[in-house]
Amino acid sequence: MKSKQWVRRLLGGVPLAGLLVVGLLPAPVAAADTTRGTDAAFARPAAAERGATLPYVGYEAEAGQYEGTLLEADPERTFGHTNFASESSGRKSVRLNSTGEFVEFTSINAANSIVVRNSIPDAPGGGGIDATVSVYADGVFVQKLDLSSKHSWLYGNTDDPESLTNTPQADARRLFDESHALLDKSYPAGTTFKVRRDADDTASFYIIDLIDLEQVAPPASKPSECTSITEYGAVPDDGQDDTKAIQDAVTADQNGDIECVWIGPGQWRQEQKILTDDPLDQGQYNQIGISDVTVRGAGMWHSQLYTLTEPQNAGGINHPHEGNFGFDIDKNTQISDIAIFGSGRIRGGGGAEGGVGLNGRFGEGTKISNVWIEHANVGVWVGRDYDNIQSLWGPADGLEFSGMRIRDTYADGINFTNGTRNSSVTNSSFRTTGDDSLAIWANRYVKDPAVDIAHDNSFTNNTIQLPWRANGVAIYGGYGNKVENNLIADTANYPGIMLATDHDPLPFSGETLLAGNALHRTGGAFWGEAQEFGAITIFPASRDITGVTIRDTEILDSTYDGIQFKNGGGNVPDVKISNVEIDKSNNGSGVLAMGGARGSATLTDVTITNSAQGDVLIEPGSSFVITGGPGAKKVPE
Repeated sequence: MKSKQWVRRLLGGVPLAGLLVVGLLPAPVAAADTTRGTDAAFARPAAAERGATLPYVGYEAEAGQYEGTLLEADPERTFGHTNFASESSGRKSVRLNSTGEFVEFTSINAANSIVVRNSIPDAPGGGGIDATVSVYADGVFVQKLDLSSKHSWLYGNTDDPESLTNTPQADARRLFDESHALLDKSYPAGTTFKVRRDADDTASFYIIDLIDLEQVAPPASKPSECTSITEYGAVPDDGQDDTKAIQDAVTADQNGDIECVWIGPGQWRQEQKILTDDPLDQGQYNQIGISDVTVRGAGMWHSQLYTLTEPQNAGGINHPHEGNFGFDIDKNTQISDIAIFGSGRIRGGGGAEGGVGLNGRFGEGTKISNVWIEHANVGVWVGRDYDNIQSLWGPADGLEFSGMRIRDTYADGINFTNGTRNSSVTNSSFRTTGDDSLAIWANRYVKDPAVDIAHDNSFTNNTIQLPWRANGVAIYGGYGNKVENNLIADTANYPGIMLATDHDPLPFSGETLLAGNALHRTGGAFWGEAQEFGAITIFPASRDITGVTIRDTEILDSTYDGIQFKNGGGNVPDVKISNVEIDKSNNGSGVLAMGGARGSATLTDVTITNSAQGDVLIEPGSSFVITGGPGAKKVPE
């Protein structure tokens, strides 16, 4: 008799959507019982090989002391039906139902700031509620932390992202959001922190997933060569729209009137995208980005741009999908040490939009560092279709991102498309993205499809957690692209890493390298739970995927398979897999070739343990050939 899982796999082929400085290693720690846990933080040396070197330590709620209810995901980590634990780091979190319940832990780092990943209820009619939770240090009340569910709670039993709604109904997803605050002082390592529900904390429940503690440096001083946006009329923290002042300062820099734009400490309201006025008025989908501009801030915790207006309600937007906040960039632009907080609440559909933090052609000479983007549809979208303003078209070349912090989006974190080449994302963190956290899409909307193929891009030493839709990292076509030394954890429904030819990309060629990555609790079921995805999935949907090398990789606690070769219209020939550890494929195999998979793979020094459905499995009907490793087996016809 066929298992439920095997029947699902045969339905393949549906198109895919789509410290001490330490990094966060969100491995689960078992609680002693449902009310008390083991006090622990997850830390690793700054020089660790995998993931980003981050300025904060992350503490799992379930690994600390707590009084509350432990939430744990079901064995298949079911998603999309208001499954809080499935959307939690480590697939566990703690629910505070009653006054006095708390999560508590002892810090291993000094800290003067806090971030809490949490879920509180939506309003009965949608739109979110505001509430507080109480923060204590060594038993002394510190402050109330403001929480909101305005940007969480999407509804619907569909996996089509633009068919979800903000109107409440039975099935919900995107359940968590984050709240952050600078504390009144710095607290030393060894401080006992408590997040507690007090009598005046009025949400009907609080779910605490994780807490980040960070020692934030004081605000940087204005460089002598820079001119402050206050010189153009901006006033911090007054709640008034500072867009004109920011735009005027950027335009002055672009025109050579000043050397650098300074955004100093404070909250600065921005209600329109910063770009270049188009005197020819060539249409709303043809805006011109900024060029030859440097924007510097006092630090991402200190210099923060924000918007109060949802993009579809802003009016006067040059490109509606790209929203009313952040920057449109054409070339040779440097932006550093600021935050960009959007107002998006949904990916799209029904005329609503989420907006994009940074977008444009990006061109040559652009470097973006230490920028925090939150509540956007997409954090960064790199590329513009050639059929926009053709005279201005040019792919990103040598683009560099570092120290990015992208949180709580409705679609991608950073997407390299439209021929992006020689570009990189390094030492950055991504959490709760609503599509691929990092993607390379070699789309064909370029000047010359034979030449302008996305190539020689790299995603290196990044920490990716909790994409609530799609992949940790995805590559769609191109050549010479590399995914190295990343830590990817807790994908809700898709692979940790996927190579695919859906979305009609230009071909794969040369080598695509996946090396030194760690994937923990990745993969899942999607598309009506009819398709199951491995931690690493290779999906030749429409054409071949060639030149794949997977090496020096750790795949642990996968929801389904460790490495999966999926049915599709193309082949996957001569995949080289070496020095890979695959442990605990919970509902699948170590390596799986589906029934319609075609191609071959060679396994060298591959260790597979604790797989529910065998070490290496080739399903009936597949012509896929696997050599080496623990030995390939076919399921009997």
